[in-house]
Amino acid sequence: MATTMQQRMLEAMLPADLAAEPERWQQRKSVRTRVRLVEAAIECLVEEGYAGLTTQKVAERTGSSRGAMHHHFATRMDLAAAVVEHVFYRRIRGFLDDYLGSLAGARDDALFEISTEAYWRSVQTPDYAAYVELAVAARSDPDLARVFLPAAQRFDAVWIAEMIESFPQWQARWETMKLVNDFVVTAHMGLLLNLPVIGERRAGLVRRLVARTVALLHAEAAAGAFDFAQNNPGGI
Repeated sequence: MATTMQQRMLEAMLPADLAAEPERWQQRKSVRTRVRLVEAAIECLVEEGYAGLTTQKVAERTGSSRGAMHHHFATRMDLAAAVVEHVFYRRIRGFLDDYLGSLAGARDDALFEISTEAYWRSVQTPDYAAYVELAVAARSDPDLARVFLPAAQRFDAVWIAEMIESFPQWQARWETMKLVNDFVVTAHMGLLLNLPVIGERRAGLVRRLVARTVALLHAEAAAGAFDFAQNNPGGI
């Protein structure tokens, strides 16, 4: 199941320029150059924020000529669009590798802690840092928002659909599963942003609280005691 789930999710999020292996050597070289430019753009985002992401800086980082840069990404927004695709793909690939690799021999009652801890590790990566920079910048940049938001919504749709498909214990509790996902995602983003203030010890306690809350929501929904999502269709 793990391999099948992994394959489906990665195929659904695969960036267009990685979708097929080029047959010609020159085409393969072009794809490698494009990927290298995207990786350099991610580095720019992590180190300098969205304001520091320019085609000129990316070209300088990779030693590419202005003409080569323009061939692959004519504008800053073309570059940003490619970065968005690659960041979401790399994030989901890294999380799945970590999470699925941690499941071997794990007890059933440890699955919620394993999954939330794997997600926490995923938000401390350069790819997630790039994602945060893009998410924040998209709030005030309409051009970026038109690129970023559809990709983010597609990522969310693929993620939710695959979780429901792959974990039958959640299938009868669709709304609760989505609630749990939203809770973990938002809690960990807030935790990451506040980590320099609250420190590792308090952050660890919050992560334990997140895992326990996830387990509690699942247990209550499974027992039919109270389904928070079903009983709050319009919000609190």
